[in-house]
Amino acid sequence: MPQFSVIVPAYDVSGHLALALESVLAQPVRDIEVLVVCDVPGSSSAHVADRFRHRDDRVRILWSPPEAGLGGARNTGIRAATGRYLLFLDGDDTYVPHAFTALERRLAATEHVDVLVFGHERTHWWDGEQGNPLEDLLRRLPAGVFTPDEAPALTGVRLPAWSAAWRRAYVEEHRLAFSEKHFTDIPWGVAAVGEAGRIAALRGVFLHHLLRRQGSRLQGPGPHHLELLDQAEAVFAYAAERGLPARRAHRVFEELTGEMFRPAARTRLLPARDRRAYFRRASALYRRHRPEGFTPPGGSLGVQHRLLAAGSYLAFASLRDANRAAGKASSLPQAARARLPKRSIPRVYARHLKRPVDPNLAVYCSYWGRGYLCNPAAIHAAAARLAPHIRSVFLVTEEAVDSLPAGVEHAVIGTERYWEVVARAKYLINNANFPGAVVKRPGTVHLSTQHGTPVKKMGAEQAQHPVTVAGSGDTAALLRRTDRFDYMLSSNRHSTEVWQREYPCAYETLEYGYPRNDVYYSATADDVRRIRKELGIPQGKTALLYAPTHRDYATGYDARLDLAAFCEAVGEDFVVLLRAHYFYDEGQSKTLRGQVIDVTHHLSSEEVCLAADALITDYSSISFDYAHLDRPIVIYADDWDVYRDLRGVTFDLLADAPGPVARTEEELTEIFRSGAYADARSAERRAAFRERFCAFDDGLAAERVVRRVLLGEGPESLPPSVPLTERTPAPAAIPLARS
Repeated sequence: MPQFSVIVPAYDVSGHLALALESVLAQPVRDIEVLVVCDVPGSSSAHVADRFRHRDDRVRILWSPPEAGLGGARNTGIRAATGRYLLFLDGDDTYVPHAFTALERRLAATEHVDVLVFGHERTHWWDGEQGNPLEDLLRRLPAGVFTPDEAPALTGVRLPAWSAAWRRAYVEEHRLAFSEKHFTDIPWGVAAVGEAGRIAALRGVFLHHLLRRQGSRLQGPGPHHLELLDQAEAVFAYAAERGLPARRAHRVFEELTGEMFRPAARTRLLPARDRRAYFRRASALYRRHRPEGFTPPGGSLGVQHRLLAAGSYLAFASLRDANRAAGKASSLPQAARARLPKRSIPRVYARHLKRPVDPNLAVYCSYWGRGYLCNPAAIHAAAARLAPHIRSVFLVTEEAVDSLPAGVEHAVIGTERYWEVVARAKYLINNANFPGAVVKRPGTVHLSTQHGTPVKKMGAEQAQHPVTVAGSGDTAALLRRTDRFDYMLSSNRHSTEVWQREYPCAYETLEYGYPRNDVYYSATADDVRRIRKELGIPQGKTALLYAPTHRDYATGYDARLDLAAFCEAVGEDFVVLLRAHYFYDEGQSKTLRGQVIDVTHHLSSEEVCLAADALITDYSSISFDYAHLDRPIVIYADDWDVYRDLRGVTFDLLADAPGPVARTEEELTEIFRSGAYADARSAERRAAFRERFCAFDDGLAAERVVRRVLLGEGPESLPPSVPLTERTPAPAAIPLARS
């Protein structure tokens, strides 16, 4: 029998779940089992859990239907648990190192109590910490083992289930279970503490509880707050049935009334139609269950108690509004309020915002207007075929107009026409982001297609890397712009997980693959030959695409490789296609002995990839796209340590590379001279990389996006994913012998 059964509900926490599970499995105490409770097979959270299950046999995956909620997931875990003690861990929280060692010692010292309460720390999503909410309570609890009646301050009303260890035999004996309604910790805490014969406390912080940027789901607006009254009624009934001592009954009543006040005092939490009904029911509960001899607290809170007891909703609402107005007036000094930034909306844009949204207008933009490129272009082309009733306008800079394909309607960024279509379009599709002045109008649909798989850290995680933040601008403003998105497109589960941390906003992730990669499964050998001819690749030569990424800490363009020396060393059977990062306007703009061809200005990176027989890159996301072609990839990581430490990375690329890794020019040259770039070991590494990062792209991504986003079709009607083993990518021009 393990000492601890850790029950981890894993609903929509894929970006944090790995950290949560690592915090458990890395504990020095090995005598544990981890029960990860997922809702939907195939979800990103389930995929993370499955990864850990294969790595550590202490991990098990259980299933609970999403409609059962958090309470149902925990109950599923309780039924399957075999440990002496139950621990509940939210999928985005983490234990501190050696937490289980401290818990085990305390349990041994207290002769295995029914409940062991311990401290936790609320950790802000950004960086800071907000302290241990139970610190004062833990300080006032008895030092040894105690009963509930000996510690009336510990009511269980405000004790999160994950801030205590619960003896499983005790839970089973008393048939304790979580309600499947919202606010499930309240009735559990009151009953589980109230029934305990032996309780102990462990002072200190042993768990970090993440405060999400968008806040707790329970604290968000919605009719679910009405269920708080259901939970309160259940607790009041339990208290009456148990006949709690007066001190304890008074404390439970006061804390529970405080919880009931929150939705009544914060108008944003409840729809206007429900506020009066909520207050009336809360008032009835208050009068019916108020313990004999209970004295309301003093001050403003006491006034609220008396108004609730009297059922005086209008007076309560007037007091609430007065308190809110006073709070707003005093929250910032006048000078500070004057310095707050104001969003500037162009007059022409403001004028068009007064006009109705056009339900059949979509606007697209790629790379801040650089042209008809990437995922937005692929979606635009698919929409012309699948949703011809939708008028599509591509947003470009003046310099990019001449590069647009014939027949593509466009608007030049910054012009009145641009602001008009942005103001009136129902669908706004971008692979980067729209300016801060753009507002999210009711009824509009914003889709972020992204434009790569994250090796480097971005968004909120950039805060840990000052060099990156200094060059990328205001992260808070970036997240406010990201708040506008309804959907975020993902090409693999790694992206899904990382973006949940980097862009902690309320969008829905669409794991459909990248539309720009569809061409890798539709292009033919004739297409490959045509592109190679256009690029000037000599017939019979093996083309190596060299595509280094941008360095935040470097000034200007740096190829990072002596291409002349490299070409001379590998021989004349090879040519190099040089493609600089799109942040730079120049590549090398010259040919060296006919072996280096600058393809930086060729608009389509997909065509360049189709033309290449192998790829040399560093930390660029192009490797994830090129991997779909199942052609050799070599990682040239001459400055990995610097890049990793200054830019920040999301995984160890060198350990999980798609092919051979070179740290010096000499090593890179030898990989090609020896043929190691295309040998069996290279193929093995590429296969593992494709398994991890090429799960969704199968040639049908653009169709899925159009049907779901533009046509509003449900997920069940979309084309199913084609398994990786059944896909046939475009053939290379020079078939490579596999050893």
